[in-house]
Amino acid sequence: MKRMLTIMRKELIHIVRDPKTLMLVIVMPVMMLALLGYAVTADIENIPLAVVDLSKSEASQGFIDRYWISGFFEITAYAESEKEILELIDSGIVKTGVLIPEGFGREIDTGGSSPVQFYIDGSNPTVAQAAQLAAETIGQVASQEIFIENLSKRIGGVDFKLPIDARIRFLYNPNMKRMDFWIPGLVAIILQIQSLLLTAFAIVREREQGTLEQLIVTPIKSWELMLGKILPFVAVALVNVALTVGVGMFWFGVPVAGSIPLLFGLSLIFLLGSLGLGVLISNISTNQMQAMYIASFIMIPAFILSGLMVPRDNMPWLAYYSGYLLPVTYFLEIVRGIITKGVGLTYLWPWVWPMAVFSIAVFFLSVILFRKRVD
Repeated sequence: MKRMLTIMRKELIHIVRDPKTLMLVIVMPVMMLALLGYAVTADIENIPLAVVDLSKSEASQGFIDRYWISGFFEITAYAESEKEILELIDSGIVKTGVLIPEGFGREIDTGGSSPVQFYIDGSNPTVAQAAQLAAETIGQVASQEIFIENLSKRIGGVDFKLPIDARIRFLYNPNMKRMDFWIPGLVAIILQIQSLLLTAFAIVREREQGTLEQLIVTPIKSWELMLGKILPFVAVALVNVALTVGVGMFWFGVPVAGSIPLLFGLSLIFLLGSLGLGVLISNISTNQMQAMYIASFIMIPAFILSGLMVPRDNMPWLAYYSGYLLPVTYFLEIVRGIITKGVGLTYLWPWVWPMAVFSIAVFFLSVILFRKRVD
């Protein structure tokens, strides 16, 4: 135990005295969360819209106002023809356009039907899908209100209502803030990246500098050496859990709905597995560049297959089941469950036990394979 504590003290001193390691430990997680948080959590709104109003009636103006009031669109150009709309979209000045035909007002006032053409730049599917949904919703709501108004006039001013009044209740994230979805996921991914790199680099660096040879000739056992190197990074990683969650809460305004002690406890289980992976990477790496390449084979799939970028339910079956091989997949669901939903261990258990099994297996495997030698 005394030998292991000596190694731990040595690692902590190195972290404090080495500016590069200190930056990787403290600054990098906060910077990554801040930069990625602003990059991926921006809500899609104020989509540039060009308008062609050939009707120039009260009804057409009221319909155009709906686009502006919605907040999804920003009317940045008025055109005179379909050709001008297409030119504006081609040049990138606008992303969408709406053309209201000449007889729109007359048809609406007489209870008829009038087509409205909507144009969308589909080069960016994310913006295009949001614009399509918003345009369809605006059109449907306007049609319902006009239909009810015309029907009420025909039956003598009776207050007519649609037979079904669908009411939606959001159980979590009622304001539909993208921040509340993305920030917990980014916390999980950033902890995965940092814990992998810290451990892998720490051991490989010893091998490159030749200081591992000095440890080999000592009576220290392999498991004492490995734990002495890993445990300081466990403490550092838990500090980063506090830092990243704190940035999410106080900078991005994402509240933690669940138990913070539970979040730290389950984070510890996840970190043991991630740090164990880092040790496994160091066992098969001869230099830091090689360790970086090998770690990339884990980190890049983690972005895609864990469900951070794309909902896993929408993935092909091979990608979907491949995600179960990554511990961050389980941890991401756990973090979102605690921070966003506020659920407890009972509801998180289907995600906790596979992550715990993986972490324990990887940790003990790394202990077994860790060799007190220089290749």
